[in-house]
This record gives sequence, C-alpha cells and structure tokens, in this order.
Amino acid sequence: MTESLPTTSLSSSSTQSASLSESSQYLSLDDPIRERIRTACEEVRQKTPLAQSFTNFVTINLVANAQLAAGGSAAMSFLPDDIEDIDAISGASYINVGTLLPSYKDDLGIIAKTFFERRSLWVLDPVAAGLGSTRTHILKTFADYPPTIVRANASEIIALCGIWGISLKTDSEGKVNRPAGVESIDDVDSATLYAIELARYLREHNATHTAAVAVSGERDLITDGDCIYRLPGGDAMMTKITGAGCSLGGVTATYLAVSDPLTAALAASLHYNRASEQAGEVAKGPGSFQTAFLDALWQMQPAAIAASRIIEMR
Repeated sequence: MTESLPTTSLSSSSTQSASLSESSQYLSLDDPIRERIRTACEEVRQKTPLAQSFTNFVTINLVANAQLAAGGSAAMSFLPDDIEDIDAISGASYINVGTLLPSYKDDLGIIAKTFFERRSLWVLDPVAAGLGSTRTHILKTFADYPPTIVRANASEIIALCGIWGISLKTDSEGKVNRPAGVESIDDVDSATLYAIELARYLREHNATHTAAVAVSGERDLITDGDCIYRLPGGDAMMTKITGAGCSLGGVTATYLAVSDPLTAALAASLHYNRASEQAGEVAKGPGSFQTAFLDALWQMQPAAIAASRIIEMR
C-alpha cells in the first residue's frame, strides 16, 4: 500500500508544483522501480563498469574514488582524442564544467558531438551555469548534442534551461536569477517544472531519446519528464566537503553504464543518501566524514539502497 504524504507548503509560486506535492505518495516496497534499482546496484558490483570522466580539477580524486567505492571503474582525461578512444570502451561518460581552461571552449563541443554521433551515454554537470561567457558558450553548444542525464543543483537547472532557450526564470521584479558561484540560491521545489521540461528536451533531442534530470538538494528530485520522484534523507555534512555533487555525477555515469537513465539517477542518488547517513553517524568532522563516506559507499548493500524511502509525485 502507498501512504499519502501530508500537504507541504512550497516556496515556489507555481500552482502546478503545489498540486504535485499535494498528490505525492510514498512508493510501495513492491513497486517495479525498486527492483530495477536493486538490479542496477547488483550489476555495478558484478560488472565493474567503466565510466570515464572529464571533471573538475578540484574534485577529480573524489570522483574517481567514489566511482570505485560504488563498485565501478574510473578513467579520467582532458584530451579530446583520449576521451573519444576511452568512450569506445566505456559504458558511459561524465562531463563536469567546474574548472575550465581556454581550449575547452572548442574541445567540449567536439566531444559532445562525437558522443552524439556514436549514440554514447553521458552525464552532464553544468557547474555554475550562467556564470561567465566562456562557460555559457560551452553549455550552449551542448544544446545541439545534449546528454543523457543532467545532474545539478536547482539554480544550475534553471540557468541551463535559460541558456538552452527552454524557459527563463525571473523573480517578482522580472530579474533573471543568477548563480551564487557553485552554490544553489534556489530550492528544489522552484526548479521542479524546469527539471521536467529539461528532461523532455533531452529525451527529444539527444541521440538515444532516453533521459533523466537529477536535482540535488535537501530533498532530491529525479524525473524523466513523465515520472517524478523525491528522495528524502542524506546527511548535511555532504555540504561541507568539496566534490560531493561532482562525485555524484561520476557515480551516476557508473550506474548509467548498466541501466536506463531514470533508474541510474535514482540508484546513484539513493546510494549517496544512504552512504552519507551512515558516514554521518561516525564522522567527527569533514575530514573523517569523507573517509567514512567512501567506506559507506563500498559497504552499502543493493537491497538497502532499493528499499530507501522514495516519494512519487503525481
């Protein structure tokens, strides 16, 4: 049986977001999506899929270690020809625009086009979307060759939609919201409709016509444009270590290598939430938390991940 959630107030002014919240339900333990999540977790452990990453200099070590701890395999490169060669043997790839060099303005567009032509699966983390002309140019080139999954915070989702012409987020005075560096200044509720439309855009325009959007926050949101899920939980200490979101993008690519986009996004986020909670119980601060978190990623069992609380929004 599903259990109806109490109505919650939303900071978003969208009546559609409010109606979605009012009709939310906890997902039953026998829902088929849970079996898909459990199977994805088991296959990552059994197959050790390779998911390559073009990622943030600051967080590259945690991204690779998280992929390994989750059960996958990692390869990190910033050379277009390397990435194209590794793509041929990877189950999925991950691009993170957190730290940029001048050559990336051309390189990343070429890489995205190659992924599109090969029908390769890949995850985009549009870090600090809307900040700076070079970053905006790079993200704009991805509109023609979009990824399979976008994983980001709420502000980045809203900004990316604006860059791609999907919608434009304004405040009550008609001003465009801008990112506060790499941190989100919007909550997940306010990004709900943008996430749905972004997922539909990805599905319509990417090479495989399958897609998902994952919005990280106090209560994560995952959607494929039709189904919408919210994921309670996770430990607040995740905001005190560098690379939590970046490494989640890498682990999402690990799961994408063995499953469909919606299942991959759900499995990766749930794995992170449960592992962070376990780490938070023993950590004394950010340093010990990061170590405990990697250990917890490794120790977390597929059945426990699949049995996590999941809220279905209708």
